[in-house]
Amino acid sequence: MTVRVERYFAFVDLCGFTRFTDAQGDEEAVSVLREFRAVVREVASEWGVRIAKWLGDGAMFVSTSAEPLVSAVLELQRRVDRAELTLPLRCGLAGGAVILFEGDDYIGGPSTSRPASATPLVPTRSWPALRSPARHPTGRRSRPSEPGPSTG
Repeated sequence: MTVRVERYFAFVDLCGFTRFTDAQGDEEAVSVLREFRAVVREVASEWGVRIAKWLGDGAMFVSTSAEPLVSAVLELQRRVDRAELTLPLRCGLAGGAVILFEGDDYIGGPSTSRPASATPLVPTRSWPALRSPARHPTGRRSRPSEPGPSTG
């Protein structure tokens, strides 16, 4: 029996990574990518969202609800800024019913069946409507401008 489940997705990537690699060289590019992925893993773990797959200089997040996903992306933006990775972060968001098949929960969704490059990605700073307080999994209310719950 085919089952559809409600899922929410975010595609994040670093703008200009290919040009950065060409200009700065492979070693510097790998250093930035290593730091970016470490930050992505931290934030995903803290907000309870899953990294479905890595997309070169980006990632695809999956969540069962929208609020922690949006909060995670806004926190990721804050930490990328703080880490001074030199490349801006972009994100595209989507949600809806997808097919659950052999553990994969991103099959058959209208916006998840496209390659990441075709997903509208916008700078997270252009999301003023999404900057309302969100409930962190620890129960604490946080805003993206505040330090994260486990930054110490």
